[in-house]
Amino acid sequence: MVTQIQLGEVTADVVFKDIKNIHLSVYPPAGKVRISAPLRMDIDKIRIFAISKLGWIKQQQKKLREQERETPREYLDRESHYLWGKRYLLEIIEADEVPSVELKHKKMILRVRPGVNEKKKQEVIDAWYREQLRKAALPLIAKWEKLMDVKVERLLIRRMKTKWGSCNPKVGNILLNTELVKKPSECLEYIIVHELAHLLEPTHNARFINLMDKFMSKWQFYRGKLNQLPVSHENWVY
Repeated sequence: MVTQIQLGEVTADVVFKDIKNIHLSVYPPAGKVRISAPLRMDIDKIRIFAISKLGWIKQQQKKLREQERETPREYLDRESHYLWGKRYLLEIIEADEVPSVELKHKKMILRVRPGVNEKKKQEVIDAWYREQLRKAALPLIAKWEKLMDVKVERLLIRRMKTKWGSCNPKVGNILLNTELVKKPSECLEYIIVHELAHLLEPTHNARFINLMDKFMSKWQFYRGKLNQLPVSHENWVY
């Protein structure tokens, strides 16, 4: 069940779920507010909670509205694509061979079978991006596992709309957003350290901040850099 509450000029969707704690999210691109609340929580308590977070909500909305977004990709010749923060111009070669992607100088060469559509071109590039991200992430995870004395059980890679990464401390899994492959490599390393820190401290409390300061003194600089970079165009669905 979804209920709406009004917080001045801010509207928030309230979704009641079988959970123990209340959660607040602000979604791109325009800053839609969503609150997940325990099934029996009183709506007035939810409103008081939301009002206490109103400053943070408006700050997040401002960031999202100001963040630059890429135009939709059409997978055409000389279209811009990115890897590790560097720009490449797409060159499409149609050939009767296994689809592939390679970098050559400042070009991203996409080989596909004759007559394939935009969706197939995207699938080939997306699969290649996931492979590049996994190759880069695994040695970084191994490096930081030793430094932080933690263990990642499983690495998952998926396109996400609201997070750069996530961690499930109970099972030791971390999830990375495919879009990280387009950003500078130091941004990927920051996200990996961030998610591994959640294996030691699940929440973003003072202990978590201290852990980040201990292991990566410039983490806030990398976070700012990542959040200032353009993000992909998406058809956002809530």
